Amino acid sequence: MSECQKPAPSGLDGSDGLLLDQQLCFALYAASRAVVQSYQPYLEPLQLTYPQYLVMLVLWEGDGVTVKAIGERLFLDSGTLTPLLKRLEASGFVSRTRSGLDERQVLIHLTTTGKALREQAVAMRGQMQCDFEAQLGEAAGMREQLQKLLGQLRNLKAGV
Repeated sequence: MSECQKPAPSGLDGSDGLLLDQQLCFALYAASRAVVQSYQPYLEPLQLTYPQYLVMLVLWEGDGVTVKAIGERLFLDSGTLTPLLKRLEASGFVSRTRSGLDERQVLIHLTTTGKALREQAVAMRGQMQCDFEAQLGEAAGMREQLQKLLGQLRNLKAGV
């Protein structure tokens, strides 16, 4: 592991690395917000928010998943996920049931309406690809880089 050098104290000229535009975290945050905002008009006809859409993506990959498994997949805690799942249930897209093996676990299942919504989501994704064709080509490479960065950061956090 390499040794880090501490920057010398400086004034407000940004030589200490504390300019907002020099922060990787801010660039990722701002880009993430812009991506989420670009999804909004496409998700409106599906009556989904972006976080709800992410949950539905997890369920379309595999139905009957625990709240814990969804949270692990989306990096969300149960305090954030539970109200979101309740809204999806109120919309008729999912059902929540206690596990017969362990009552502490809540299983999330797609309803018939939730399963049917997948076809609309496929069409929505196709429309987005048409509308953002040039940008999506560049985004594919960026997605791979971000997934690699996420893996590295998770390993760093885990002490690997």
